[in-house]
Amino acid sequence: MTDIMPFVMFASLFILLLLGFPVAFTLGGVSLFFGMMTFGLNFFNFLPLRIWGIMTNLVLIAVPLFVFMGVMLEKSGLAEDLLETMALIFGKLKGGLAISVVVVGAMLGASTGIVGATVVTMGLLSLPTMLKRGYNPELATGTIAAAGTLGQIIPPSIVLVLLGSILNVPVGDMFIGAIIPGTILVALYLIWIIIIAMIKPEDAPCMPEEELQAFRGKGMWLRIVKAFVLPFLLILAVLGSIFAGIASPTEAAAVGAFLATLLTIFYGKFNLSTLKDVMRETTLLTCMVFTILAGATAFGLAFRGMGGDRELTQIIMAANLEPHFFLALVMVIIFVAGFFIDFIEITFIIVPVVAPLFVAMGVDLLWLGILIAVNLQTSFLTPPFGFSLFYLKGVAPAGIKTSHIYRGIIPFVIIQLIGLTLILLFPETVKWLPEIMAR
Repeated sequence: MTDIMPFVMFASLFILLLLGFPVAFTLGGVSLFFGMMTFGLNFFNFLPLRIWGIMTNLVLIAVPLFVFMGVMLEKSGLAEDLLETMALIFGKLKGGLAISVVVVGAMLGASTGIVGATVVTMGLLSLPTMLKRGYNPELATGTIAAAGTLGQIIPPSIVLVLLGSILNVPVGDMFIGAIIPGTILVALYLIWIIIIAMIKPEDAPCMPEEELQAFRGKGMWLRIVKAFVLPFLLILAVLGSIFAGIASPTEAAAVGAFLATLLTIFYGKFNLSTLKDVMRETTLLTCMVFTILAGATAFGLAFRGMGGDRELTQIIMAANLEPHFFLALVMVIIFVAGFFIDFIEITFIIVPVVAPLFVAMGVDLLWLGILIAVNLQTSFLTPPFGFSLFYLKGVAPAGIKTSHIYRGIIPFVIIQLIGLTLILLFPETVKWLPEIMAR
């Protein structure tokens, strides 16, 4: 009977999550119930030590700092300037507006790392413009939702910080290892948009000539410098200091939060009300992440206390699965779970359970972490609970239906899976850059 208890706990958690109970409290509640069954009152002696270990983890201090940086940049108007300027630079190309959305999504991902903020901002600014220019609604919505999720894989990404902490991989290595996979995804998105623009030019028209002429007039270069140089300097300061070994990810996050505040002041958007809003949103997001993390820690303690990790290891070893086959199986499970639950829940529920098995199999944990991060990115895009789709629908004009967004995202989910397959087949895409930087 005790052999199946860990799996009963796991199943209970997923059923309660699918029924719509709050993640943080479901994790904690299920863990306390089964922990008490396993350890009795001693469970309350073990748990505080585990939670204290989380709260004193210096790496995780980067989470609220990166969140603060992202929310502050959202308030600065930086995204608006980037989108408008980029759209006019690519304006003569068929599909130029969609190309600009992808490039800006990548830049915002490297600046903020917050998917919700990026999707909402680009949805508000670029979707009405794309529809007015005659873009196919499915192409427009799919491009915005997909580009907005690039902050999941392009560093500095909060999910990379969390995965690095769980897998015990240096966060700086996770950031460096994610650069080439993130670039591959951006390139695949752009190739798809260019193909669509060539096959169906009516779905992705170019910008009107009068708007382009007005842009090329006086002040064009000043506008380009203001839109691109300042965000680039921020990215360089944050990522460059990590890659050069000058600062730890936590220190670099603090620098990013400070520079984001200076940028907001420069753009004239900083005031006491803005600061209060940023601090409020940062507190809410950080509390959500750490409450889930505390619940996941309790879950892991109870699961291991019942011998769940040992039972799972024995089942996998008895099945005589090859490491690559087991990896493919885990990737499929994470992908399917992304249809129903959020990336944070997947990170804290599934990853700690399978990580020891991959260690025993000798799988490279840096490569594994990037694979999981790319896979988790699809959880934002897959119906019915893809958060990017909810964010975009919430700010979309009246004519945009949910069916437009769902159909529009399908090609980009397929592109994500192609990118994931490339990283799976060619581990050098993850390992090469960290090895070069370590020399």
